[in-house]
Amino acid sequence: MSRPPEIGREHVADKDAVKSRLRSLLDPVVGALARAGITPLSVTLFGLALSLIAAVFVARGSFVVGALILIAAGICDTLDGSLARRTGRESLFGAFIDSTTDRLAELAVFGALIVYYLDRGALARLEVIACLVAIAGSFLTSYTRARAEGLGLECRVGWLERPERVALLIAGLLFGGTVLVAIIGFLAVFTMVTVLQRVRHVRRLTSAKDRSRQ
Repeated sequence: MSRPPEIGREHVADKDAVKSRLRSLLDPVVGALARAGITPLSVTLFGLALSLIAAVFVARGSFVVGALILIAAGICDTLDGSLARRTGRESLFGAFIDSTTDRLAELAVFGALIVYYLDRGALARLEVIACLVAIAGSFLTSYTRARAEGLGLECRVGWLERPERVALLIAGLLFGGTVLVAIIGFLAVFTMVTVLQRVRHVRRLTSAKDRSRQ
Protein backbone atom coordinates (compact mmCIF):
# COMPACT_ATOMS: atom_id res chain seq x y z
CA MET A 1 0.00 0.00 0.00
CA SER A 2 1.38 3.39 -0.95
CA ARG A 3 2.06 5.94 1.75
CA PRO A 4 -0.34 8.92 1.80
CA PRO A 5 1.23 12.24 0.78
CA GLU A 6 2.56 14.47 3.52
CA ILE A 7 0.16 17.06 4.83
CA GLY A 8 0.67 20.34 3.04
CA ARG A 9 3.55 19.29 0.73
CA GLU A 10 1.97 20.95 -2.31
CA HIS A 11 1.12 23.96 -0.16
CA VAL A 12 4.76 24.30 0.86
CA ALA A 13 5.88 24.11 -2.77
CA ASP A 14 3.38 26.82 -3.74
CA LYS A 15 4.55 29.07 -0.92
CA ASP A 16 8.17 28.59 -1.92
CA ALA A 17 7.31 29.63 -5.47
CA VAL A 18 5.55 32.78 -4.21
CA LYS A 19 8.51 33.64 -1.97
CA SER A 20 10.91 33.17 -4.85
CA ARG A 21 8.86 35.47 -7.05
CA LEU A 22 8.66 38.13 -4.33
CA ARG A 23 12.40 37.96 -3.75
CA SER A 24 13.07 38.45 -7.45
CA LEU A 25 10.83 41.54 -7.46
CA LEU A 26 12.69 42.97 -4.48
CA ASP A 27 16.13 42.09 -5.82
CA PRO A 28 16.91 45.69 -6.94
CA VAL A 29 16.11 46.94 -3.43
CA VAL A 30 18.35 44.27 -1.93
CA GLY A 31 21.15 45.36 -4.23
CA ALA A 32 20.73 49.00 -3.21
CA LEU A 33 20.80 48.08 0.48
CA ALA A 34 23.93 46.01 -0.01
CA ARG A 35 25.70 48.84 -1.81
CA ALA A 36 24.70 51.23 0.96
CA GLY A 37 26.31 48.96 3.56
CA ILE A 38 23.06 48.34 5.44
CA THR A 39 23.21 45.14 7.48
CA PRO A 40 20.52 42.42 7.56
CA LEU A 41 20.17 42.90 11.32
CA SER A 42 19.38 46.59 10.78
CA VAL A 43 16.60 45.65 8.37
CA THR A 44 15.25 43.06 10.82
CA LEU A 45 15.15 45.54 13.68
CA PHE A 46 13.64 48.23 11.46
CA GLY A 47 10.89 45.80 10.50
CA LEU A 48 10.24 45.09 14.18
CA ALA A 49 10.06 48.81 14.90
CA LEU A 50 7.51 49.23 12.11
CA SER A 51 5.41 46.40 13.55
CA LEU A 52 5.44 48.04 16.98
CA ILE A 53 4.40 51.36 15.44
CA ALA A 54 1.64 49.58 13.54
CA ALA A 55 0.46 48.06 16.83
CA VAL A 56 0.08 51.54 18.33
CA PHE A 57 -2.19 52.58 15.47
CA VAL A 58 -4.18 49.35 15.71
CA ALA A 59 -4.73 49.85 19.45
CA ARG A 60 -6.15 53.29 18.65
CA GLY A 61 -8.48 51.90 16.01
CA SER A 62 -6.54 53.28 13.01
CA PHE A 63 -6.64 49.92 11.28
CA VAL A 64 -5.86 51.00 7.72
CA VAL A 65 -2.76 52.94 8.78
CA GLY A 66 -1.67 49.99 10.90
CA ALA A 67 -2.19 47.62 7.97
CA LEU A 68 -0.13 49.75 5.60
CA ILE A 69 2.72 49.91 8.10
CA LEU A 70 2.51 46.14 8.57
CA ILE A 71 2.89 45.71 4.81
CA ALA A 72 6.12 47.70 4.99
CA ALA A 73 7.23 45.57 7.95
CA GLY A 74 6.48 42.43 5.94
CA ILE A 75 8.67 43.69 3.10
CA CYS A 76 11.50 44.16 5.60
CA ASP A 77 10.95 40.58 6.73
CA THR A 78 11.64 39.45 3.17
CA LEU A 79 14.51 41.84 2.56
CA ASP A 80 16.62 40.86 5.57
CA GLY A 81 17.05 37.23 4.53
CA SER A 82 17.75 38.14 0.90
CA LEU A 83 20.24 40.79 2.02
CA ALA A 84 22.00 38.28 4.28
CA ARG A 85 22.41 35.88 1.36
CA ARG A 86 23.54 38.64 -0.99
CA THR A 87 26.21 39.93 1.40
CA GLY A 88 27.31 36.55 2.75
CA ARG A 89 26.14 37.42 6.25
CA GLU A 90 23.85 34.47 6.85
CA SER A 91 24.27 33.18 10.39
CA LEU A 92 22.53 31.05 12.98
CA PHE A 93 22.25 34.07 15.26
CA GLY A 94 20.65 36.08 12.47
CA ALA A 95 18.07 33.35 11.92
CA PHE A 96 17.42 33.25 15.67
CA ILE A 97 16.91 37.02 15.89
CA ASP A 98 14.67 36.98 12.82
CA SER A 99 12.41 34.32 14.35
CA THR A 100 12.35 36.07 17.71
CA THR A 101 11.39 39.44 16.25
CA ASP A 102 8.66 37.74 14.20
CA ARG A 103 7.10 36.45 17.40
CA LEU A 104 7.38 39.86 19.07
CA ALA A 105 5.77 41.58 16.10
CA GLU A 106 2.86 39.16 16.00
CA LEU A 107 2.31 39.43 19.74
CA ALA A 108 2.35 43.23 19.53
CA VAL A 109 -0.35 43.38 16.86
CA PHE A 110 -2.65 40.85 18.52
CA GLY A 111 -2.04 42.58 21.85
CA ALA A 112 -3.03 45.87 20.24
CA LEU A 113 -6.26 44.29 19.01
CA ILE A 114 -6.99 43.08 22.53
CA VAL A 115 -6.45 46.61 23.86
CA TYR A 116 -8.78 47.96 21.20
CA TYR A 117 -11.55 45.46 21.91
CA LEU A 118 -11.22 45.83 25.68
CA ASP A 119 -12.07 49.50 25.20
CA ARG A 120 -15.29 48.42 23.47
CA GLY A 121 -16.53 46.85 26.72
CA ALA A 122 -18.37 43.60 27.42
CA LEU A 123 -19.84 43.43 23.89
CA ALA A 124 -16.36 42.68 22.54
CA ARG A 125 -15.65 39.85 24.97
CA LEU A 126 -15.71 37.18 22.26
CA GLU A 127 -13.30 39.20 20.12
CA VAL A 128 -10.84 39.36 23.02
CA ILE A 129 -11.11 35.60 23.57
CA ALA A 130 -10.60 34.98 19.84
CA CYS A 131 -7.47 37.16 19.87
CA LEU A 132 -6.09 35.22 22.84
CA VAL A 133 -6.73 31.90 21.13
CA ALA A 134 -5.17 33.21 17.92
CA ILE A 135 -2.06 34.29 19.86
CA ALA A 136 -1.80 30.87 21.47
CA GLY A 137 -2.29 29.13 18.13
CA SER A 138 0.30 31.33 16.42
CA PHE A 139 2.92 30.67 19.07
CA LEU A 140 2.17 26.94 19.19
CA THR A 141 2.44 26.75 15.41
CA SER A 142 5.93 28.23 15.59
CA TYR A 143 6.87 26.19 18.66
CA THR A 144 5.88 22.85 17.14
CA ARG A 145 8.07 23.51 14.11
CA ALA A 146 11.01 24.69 16.24
CA ARG A 147 10.69 21.68 18.58
CA ALA A 148 10.43 19.24 15.68
CA GLU A 149 13.46 20.76 13.97
CA GLY A 150 15.31 20.53 17.30
CA LEU A 151 14.67 16.77 17.09
CA GLY A 152 16.04 16.72 13.55
CA LEU A 153 12.65 16.53 11.85
CA GLU A 154 11.32 18.68 8.99
CA CYS A 155 8.02 20.33 9.95
CA ARG A 156 6.78 22.92 7.45
CA VAL A 157 3.36 21.38 7.04
CA GLY A 158 0.06 23.04 7.92
CA TRP A 159 -2.31 25.61 6.50
CA LEU A 160 -1.45 28.74 8.44
CA GLU A 161 2.21 29.60 8.80
CA ARG A 162 3.27 33.13 9.61
CA PRO A 163 3.02 34.57 6.06
CA GLU A 164 -0.60 33.44 5.77
CA ARG A 165 -1.45 34.70 9.24
CA VAL A 166 0.06 38.11 8.56
CA ALA A 167 -1.60 38.39 5.15
CA LEU A 168 -5.02 37.54 6.61
CA LEU A 169 -4.55 39.93 9.51
CA ILE A 170 -3.57 42.77 7.16
CA ALA A 171 -6.63 42.07 5.01
CA GLY A 172 -8.83 42.15 8.11
CA LEU A 173 -7.35 45.45 9.23
CA LEU A 174 -7.86 46.99 5.80
CA PHE A 175 -11.55 46.05 5.75
CA GLY A 176 -12.18 46.40 9.49
CA GLY A 177 -15.55 45.82 11.16
CA THR A 178 -17.13 42.40 10.83
CA VAL A 179 -14.51 41.30 8.29
CA LEU A 180 -11.76 41.82 10.86
CA VAL A 181 -13.75 39.97 13.51
CA ALA A 182 -14.38 37.09 11.10
CA ILE A 183 -10.69 36.86 10.21
CA ILE A 184 -9.64 36.88 13.86
CA GLY A 185 -12.09 34.04 14.48
CA PHE A 186 -10.74 32.20 11.44
CA LEU A 187 -7.19 32.63 12.72
CA ALA A 188 -8.19 31.40 16.17
CA VAL A 189 -9.62 28.18 14.73
CA PHE A 190 -7.16 27.41 11.96
CA THR A 191 -3.96 28.21 13.83
CA MET A 192 -5.03 25.46 16.21
CA VAL A 193 -5.83 23.21 13.24
CA THR A 194 -2.31 23.89 11.97
CA VAL A 195 -0.89 22.87 15.35
CA LEU A 196 -2.82 19.59 15.15
CA GLN A 197 -1.58 19.02 11.59
CA ARG A 198 1.99 19.42 12.80
CA VAL A 199 1.45 17.14 15.79
CA ARG A 200 0.06 14.50 13.45
CA HIS A 201 2.98 14.98 11.05
CA VAL A 202 5.59 14.67 13.81
CA ARG A 203 3.82 11.65 15.26
CA ARG A 204 4.02 9.92 11.88
CA LEU A 205 7.71 10.75 11.47
CA THR A 206 8.67 9.71 14.99
CA SER A 207 6.62 6.52 14.78
CA ALA A 208 8.52 5.56 11.63
CA LYS A 209 11.86 6.25 13.37
CA ASP A 210 10.80 4.29 16.44
CA ARG A 211 9.78 1.28 14.30
CA SER A 212 13.11 1.37 12.48
CA ARG A 213 14.95 1.05 15.81
CA GLN A 214 13.06 -2.05 16.90
